[in-house]
Amino acid sequence: MADETRTTQCCIVGGGPAGMMMGLLLARAGVDVMVLEKHADFLRDFRGDTIHPSTLELMHELGWMDELLALPHTKVPLLRFQSGAHSVAVGDFRHLPTHARFIAIMPQWDLLDFLARKAAAYPGFHLLRRTAVTDVVRERGQVVGVRALTPEGILQVRASLVVAADGRTSTVRQQSGLEVENLGAPMDVLWFRVTRKPDDPVDPMGRFERGQLFILINRGDQWQCGRIIAKGGFEHLQRQGLESFRDDFAKLTPFLADRRQEIRSWDDVKLLTVRVDRLRTWYQPGLLCIGDAAHAMSPVGGVGINLAVQDAVAAANLLAGPLLARHVTPQDLHRVQQRREFPTRVTQRAQVLIQDRVLGPVLRNPSPLSRLPLPLWLLEHVPALRRIPARLVGMGVRPEHVHTPMAPAAPAQ
Repeated sequence: MADETRTTQCCIVGGGPAGMMMGLLLARAGVDVMVLEKHADFLRDFRGDTIHPSTLELMHELGWMDELLALPHTKVPLLRFQSGAHSVAVGDFRHLPTHARFIAIMPQWDLLDFLARKAAAYPGFHLLRRTAVTDVVRERGQVVGVRALTPEGILQVRASLVVAADGRTSTVRQQSGLEVENLGAPMDVLWFRVTRKPDDPVDPMGRFERGQLFILINRGDQWQCGRIIAKGGFEHLQRQGLESFRDDFAKLTPFLADRRQEIRSWDDVKLLTVRVDRLRTWYQPGLLCIGDAAHAMSPVGGVGINLAVQDAVAAANLLAGPLLARHVTPQDLHRVQQRREFPTRVTQRAQVLIQDRVLGPVLRNPSPLSRLPLPLWLLEHVPALRRIPARLVGMGVRPEHVHTPMAPAAPAQ
């Protein structure tokens, strides 16, 4: 296989929400940026599909929110959990100080395709698909690029800055040797899908029942179903058998009982191993980690995508100038971590508390719940409190705004 070398100002590894958003904003500012995506397209199953008000507000600032929301999506102004006969609204987004006061549930591949189309308008944006990064390139103690495998052979990309946005199993993070702090998670999630009928409920929901936690997300003609299980419990469920799994599904969601046979085999059930961790230092000379590569989030609140997008915006705001000047220092990278570490710590702390104080006890107790967990009881009886989780989930801590300049777009083809 022949080697090829390409040069750019910023090489972003990973074409997920963080990588695509940062690449778009940098290219919009006039930076030459190359995004390396290992897959041929964005069609990944069971990715997070929740676009929160904070991300929609960024689309508004860029003038693209209405265009994005013209794509098929479901609006969720309220988040609900059900336990027995109790149906509790746990988050009310209708009072947020934003232009979109709801969560938009949209396939992530549609969001990524949208960002890719917008980025392609700028001559400095280059998206390389089927390009799997295998290692970082160092010279004199500094990261100066990456090596990747492509269908044509080995590609070396040299850059003033490499950004790891390749998720919780980040190859770049692993190769960097940066120290990871593990915060723990008592649960994993099993994802699968069944048909959604026109007379089914519309809103997504969660259920607490007999040591089980269940999530339903409206995907238009399908329900994306998530069963939260105790950490490492998947093998035990498999030993009990698929019919037992279907029985639990029918009991937890009676209106879907007639679709239980759509879970044809264990191949239809995908395991998400939940991790909550973060890097102690997010950077090295020539390298910055953002999104899940810097801090793997729990699925609690569905905030991972949106926190990653916020990282991307902050990084673009702070680094566009140094990249254009072709001089990015460790101090520049430190400023990104300084900006985003506090929101990450607060969000992860809240997730760990919910895992330990609410979700963990439910998973450990197979008896019927005699009463609502205290946090849900308070949300049921004091409606004004629902604005607090809506604010934390919908806007996050320290929401970012677009401050990068705008260079001319490429002429229409």
